[in-house]
Amino acid sequence: MAQPAVGTLYIVPTPIGNLADISERALAVLREVNAIAAEDTRHSGQLLQHYGIRNELFALHEHNERQRTAHVIERLQQGQSLALISDAGTPLISDPGYVLVQQCRAAGVPVVALPGPCAITTALSGAGLATDRFTFEGFLPAKGQQRRKTLNALLAEPRTMVFYESPHRIVDALADLHATFGAERSLVLARELTKQFETYLSGTIAEVEAAVLADSNQQRGEMVLMLAGAPQSTNSDDTGPALATLQLLRRELPLKKAAALAAEIHGQRKNTLYQLALEAENE
Repeated sequence: MAQPAVGTLYIVPTPIGNLADISERALAVLREVNAIAAEDTRHSGQLLQHYGIRNELFALHEHNERQRTAHVIERLQQGQSLALISDAGTPLISDPGYVLVQQCRAAGVPVVALPGPCAITTALSGAGLATDRFTFEGFLPAKGQQRRKTLNALLAEPRTMVFYESPHRIVDALADLHATFGAERSLVLARELTKQFETYLSGTIAEVEAAVLADSNQQRGEMVLMLAGAPQSTNSDDTGPALATLQLLRRELPLKKAAALAAEIHGQRKNTLYQLALEAENE
């Protein structure tokens, strides 16, 4: 008996807010596959019901992905085609699916990713910050100490930084951004993208923080934070002023922290300043 053709796993983006943003191709795939794996079946069920799609729907989320992957691949190898969707936007971007896609690739199962909505690119395109180079950092840690450690590691990052943040942590996150990067670094908060109350708050870190603190409505909904990268010096070889600043900071701070701050102030490379200062101290 001939073996059935292997099915295909489709990665299907869904709207991040406005239901009209789903593509015709995405709807066609969702109608044609044998079943749909969803992060939250109740949430995704509403979307599918809106478009009259009644295919089998089963849960695949961060708590069961590793256990269910083998069964999903078995179905694909039997010739069924399946779709993977998340609660909103493009699957695998701060959402489950990595294990499944990795194992499908390893097993020789075709994976087809559809283009579509993504909060990162939507927010960046409307933010007015540099987009030629950016880094996506996902959700900041929930605990303050770990969050500040993560932010400190990004002090000298020259690219625009993109973070997801939750409403109940936005005030604390902004306070830690202010404490780490200072008041004047440019920041944009995009909130409720594509929805009725879509908002962009832009300005300095201090200005965005003040706006959020002054209006509790700005502390609600889905959020994307975009922080301008560290300013870069036009003359990267001129480390003299930066080293002088570092030595002043060194009176109160550990070398690593002093190097990071001096690098940000003067647009120098943190590692370069650190090494130069370390050599000077050893001498």
